[in-house]
Amino acid sequence: MNASRLQRIRKEERKYHEQCFENVKLYQKGTWLHEPVDLVMDHFDYLQTDKPLSILDLGCGVGRHSIPLADKVRVTGGYVQCVDLLEKALEKLNQYSRRYGVDDAIRTEQGDISDYQIQENSYDYIVAGSSLEHVRSEDLLQKVLQRMAKGTREKGINCILMNTNIKEFNKKDGTERETLFEVILDKEKALSAFRREYKGWKELHVGEEPLELEINRDKEPVILKAVSLSYIVQKP
Repeated sequence: MNASRLQRIRKEERKYHEQCFENVKLYQKGTWLHEPVDLVMDHFDYLQTDKPLSILDLGCGVGRHSIPLADKVRVTGGYVQCVDLLEKALEKLNQYSRRYGVDDAIRTEQGDISDYQIQENSYDYIVAGSSLEHVRSEDLLQKVLQRMAKGTREKGINCILMNTNIKEFNKKDGTERETLFEVILDKEKALSAFRREYKGWKELHVGEEPLELEINRDKEPVILKAVSLSYIVQKP
């Protein structure tokens, strides 16, 4: 992808998300922030929870998953490392973490997950919820997956939710328009990439479901259609 297209995509994504974070409250009914994804929360329970656990939330946003996970680990002295590209998202996350009383278990860091370095054997649970499609390229996606795998402790779990087969349509007339995402993969290709990097890991869940969501692009309503691929694995 050339630099100008990447810059345009990042600009549009920033505008959409910052507008959303400003106008939609965390856990507001009728929005995609209404609640954490069940798969993320349910598979946390596969971990041994009587010790301090370290969690990494890549592309954490305003804390849809970070806050309820922090609530689970704070009792035993664990924490959630929250990484996002958008400063606005992290500002909101810090506000919400105080509101929900989990700020003692939340750590935030601004950064592009395309380049984010993960120390080996550091985390018990790594979550990438609808964030890997926003790394800068397919090549970097592979490197991110490699860092996630190496950064996971024995018996640790990686939970990936990634939008694949992404297309955008103008809401007014239904015509297809340019899809402004950094990585647009067919679901089978994405699954192959996951299985290549997590060879030898135990697959706890592999699933897919259709996604249709209304978003705004430059103040114009757009229908986003995709296949949400879920892939959850445990390290031997």
